[in-house]
Amino acid sequence: MLGLGENNRPLIDFLGSCGCDVTACGRPTRDQIPRYAEHLEALGVKLKLGPDFLENLEFDILFRAPSLMPYDSRLQKARERGSIVTSEMEAFLSLCPCKVIGVTGSDGKTTTSNIIARLLQATGYLVHLGGNNGHSLFCDLPKMSPDDIAVVEMSSFHLHSIYCCPDIAVITNITPNHLDVHKDYQDYINSKRFVFLHQTGDCRLILNQEDEQTPSFAQAARARIAYFSAKAKPENGAFLQDGILYRVSGGVERAVVPASEVRIPGEHNIMNFLAAFSATEGLVSDEICARIAQTFPGVEHRLETVRILQGVTYINDSIATSPSRTIAGLKAMKTRPIVIAGGHDKHVPYDELGTAFCQYAKAVVLVGNTATKIRKAIEASPCYDADRLPIVMADDFRKAVMKAKAFAEAGDIVLLSPASSSHGLFPNYIVRGRTFKSIIMNL
Repeated sequence: MLGLGENNRPLIDFLGSCGCDVTACGRPTRDQIPRYAEHLEALGVKLKLGPDFLENLEFDILFRAPSLMPYDSRLQKARERGSIVTSEMEAFLSLCPCKVIGVTGSDGKTTTSNIIARLLQATGYLVHLGGNNGHSLFCDLPKMSPDDIAVVEMSSFHLHSIYCCPDIAVITNITPNHLDVHKDYQDYINSKRFVFLHQTGDCRLILNQEDEQTPSFAQAARARIAYFSAKAKPENGAFLQDGILYRVSGGVERAVVPASEVRIPGEHNIMNFLAAFSATEGLVSDEICARIAQTFPGVEHRLETVRILQGVTYINDSIATSPSRTIAGLKAMKTRPIVIAGGHDKHVPYDELGTAFCQYAKAVVLVGNTATKIRKAIEASPCYDADRLPIVMADDFRKAVMKAKAFAEAGDIVLLSPASSSHGLFPNYIVRGRTFKSIIMNL
């Protein structure tokens, strides 16, 4: 087991408890994880710890952590010695006894996965939801039956170079992301293709008709294809027209629900529902689709209203780890928000974000490694007006929140939407979002 992070820990525990011959390899030293090390050894798991944990990997099977890319030179050497290199995701997909709906994309994976799961649960299916949300579905295999449905959220790290054949594959969109890990943008795009490349004619592929990248995937797909769109009516899938969400099959359309009745805000969430409606065609009724759209409150850290204090609304959108996600959040706001942004640099461009801040934000408070990069993008925008858009730099996250609060007046929105990952400030976006909520709730 290569890596001791959130994705691998449940699998290490599961395989160790099953009596497998497991070696857990990770960067931390024993002194850094004494309790977890003792826990693993009690299960019979061997340890290979420290900065050289990827050297001399002489094992039969290597389970790589999602962020350890398959083309790593040390993994290539292990393959040459005869090791099988796989992952928790690939092993799960090869063993899963039930129908699988796989969801990937740069934005909207978690929300779309959760909507699909809610739709199926409301219909009466036993649903297993996991993957990129931190829940290991491999560990759920003993509880699964052929009549169940697994809804699997898949990141580019999960998908890269694996054999993957979900019965239904959904690609929400593709925009530049994780370029600090992938070789380049094309490598990132190619990783998403693995969600459908091994599908057969009995499978279905759901594509975003408006996306720059995904429509071209249809040429390489063998699965039956449906599209979702907010601008055009596809032959099969779902679409938005005149403020109504429709499903369409064989060119025959059915009105499902008015967009005004969709509970969670934002045009991007309309697209998430359209993707989910397309994915569940033939499995879930239009009536249930309408009911879930009207009642689903959204997922934590995704345009989550934290508190209204002295007339100021505080919103947690910590999941916005890319510029495209922050832009979508800005467009969903009812008034120009005061935005807290910045974090770890994933080597993605911020030009479009800079212009979006000029167009949609009241003020911007920047923190973290990308603060200067985002500021330069704002100031370079042809829309930038220093008198209209104040930019403030903060030394740490708490100071950033307090500076945003100082700007706010009754009727304003303070929006945490970093457009960057959390590393360097927090372990992950969840800790960042909960820290934001804790600060706000203690004001």
